Amino acid sequence: MSHVRAGPPVSVAGVTTTSSITPRWLLYGASGYTGRLIAEEAVRRGHRPVLSGRSLEKLTPLAEALGLEVRPAALEDPRQLSAALKDLPLVLHAAGPFVRTAEPMRQACLAQGVHYQDITGEIPVFEGSFRLDAEAKARGVSLMSGVGFDVVPTDCLARYVADLVPGATELEIAISGGSQASAGTAKSVVLQLPEGGKARRGGVLVSYPLGQGIRRLRFDDKERTVMPIPWGDLSTAYRTTGIENITTLMAVRSTSAQVLRWTAPVLREALKVGLVRDRVLRLIDSRVHGPTAETREKVRSHIWAQARAPDGRSSQAWLQVPEGYLFTARAAVLAVEELLAQPTPGALTPAGAFGADFVLRVEGCRRLDTPG
Repeated sequence: MSHVRAGPPVSVAGVTTTSSITPRWLLYGASGYTGRLIAEEAVRRGHRPVLSGRSLEKLTPLAEALGLEVRPAALEDPRQLSAALKDLPLVLHAAGPFVRTAEPMRQACLAQGVHYQDITGEIPVFEGSFRLDAEAKARGVSLMSGVGFDVVPTDCLARYVADLVPGATELEIAISGGSQASAGTAKSVVLQLPEGGKARRGGVLVSYPLGQGIRRLRFDDKERTVMPIPWGDLSTAYRTTGIENITTLMAVRSTSAQVLRWTAPVLREALKVGLVRDRVLRLIDSRVHGPTAETREKVRSHIWAQARAPDGRSSQAWLQVPEGYLFTARAAVLAVEELLAQPTPGALTPAGAFGADFVLRVEGCRRLDTPG
């Protein structure tokens, strides 16, 4: 185990940390694009996270800049993970693709009695956490996936509209992001694409052809073309609201939606080939770098949700939130604070544990009951 010792108070984005409260927890994947943003936001809010990941070389510059401790660990080495988690109450896991990385970290947390959070949007990861609910309760451990842009704003808005329509049986959620993906996000998409589209019908996840169901939808600022995609709320909103029929949609260019409709089957088959998939992942690592700081500050993301009951009752609402990666950094640190203050054993969703208004505590978020 290696350490970079804490230094004096640090100025991050013009804010000097002066809080006497200094929560310590493990941030795994700290040297990645989103991990760095989370580390900076955590320090800005007075936290002293311990930075972890595979590479001491990559972690050290960030740790030195922020005055934080480093504990490198490989996910496939249980002893290293155990040492990294020692004497810490919680891990925030930010190293994707989570379909490959979440399980070893969850198992280490269960073994050590450490609370687990991550920023995934990948349905298999959410489902994996829910399968561990009974074990997590028995061990007194909280498991909460999706504490970033995936899925805090959508989960909170889903609960908000569902609470207004008791007995609702239909839920639709739509997202308009607007910024470039990071390498980790892009790789997650590539690994999930062979699984195709998904929807939830009668409480069960079912296949949904990518590129079908294209339509126009009014967001808070303007109308956009949307198409169904396999967003994490197909797992989380189902647990948060109990609604059994859920469709998740994303804003896309109309031409892109039509192209995907015809090319998706070919892409799915191609990415099932290991050599092709690995080549694409290497290209992403070398060429995809995520949005610039200017873009993060300028872009806004938009969310819409509607709950409907069989008798015709319905409710819809809209959210304006910061750009996705900026939102993730802010929401994830708030989720850490909330869980450390009130840990609840078991597999949790953000809105299920923290309430529909949790998203409104994230700086720069606004909920509307009418668009415009």
